[in-house]
Amino acid sequence: MEILKVENLYKIYGKGENKVNAVDNVSFSVEKGEFIAIIGASGSGKSTLLHLLGGVDKPTSGKVYIDGVDIYSMKDDDIAIFRRRQVGLIYQFYNLIPILNVKENITLPCLLDSNKVDKKRLNELLDVLNLKERESNLPNQLSGGQQQRVAIARAIINNPSIILADEPTGNLDSEASEEIVSLLKLSNKKYNQTIIMITHDLEIASNADRIITIEDGKIIKDERN
Repeated sequence: MEILKVENLYKIYGKGENKVNAVDNVSFSVEKGEFIAIIGASGSGKSTLLHLLGGVDKPTSGKVYIDGVDIYSMKDDDIAIFRRRQVGLIYQFYNLIPILNVKENITLPCLLDSNKVDKKRLNELLDVLNLKERESNLPNQLSGGQQQRVAIARAIINNPSIILADEPTGNLDSEASEEIVSLLKLSNKKYNQTIIMITHDLEIASNADRIITIEDGKIIKDERN
């Protein structure tokens, strides 16, 4: 089943001599349960593309459909709500709330929607991500790898349609990086989560089912791993 469809997507900055096609006529689709890596050099447009896919930024033109919904046909407030419910975002620098403990950070998307927390799912995530003994800790009491595990749990607590990970290992050492990629693969297989991961590291990208290569805002290669 197709979970994501991108049609003729453009993101253009500047005009005339200063014009930059950060995303240049990109089209592709993603099936539910796929684990995709998008790779490219710094400045290739891969992070801009990810932000467009998640409704964080708006395209100059083109369409993005998530689970059949044209996200840019919605008003800004509706996009924000849709993103919170249907898109799990994982960033390089974790973006945890410093005054909230592990459990509170993970369940924040539920609380923002005034939804009851699924305690069974929460406890399972705490166990799977090895955070059970850390659930009362604040972010500054955790290692970088532990903070990223919390970010992963927060991203998947609501069982979103798609998870977008922007250089999720970029701020971690090699051991923690391997652990995070393993956990993303686990969430992909165990929960059938669709994952799109941005990375510049070919070794990390090799863990994905499919690798899309971006250069100068264009897809130059799209291949099964």
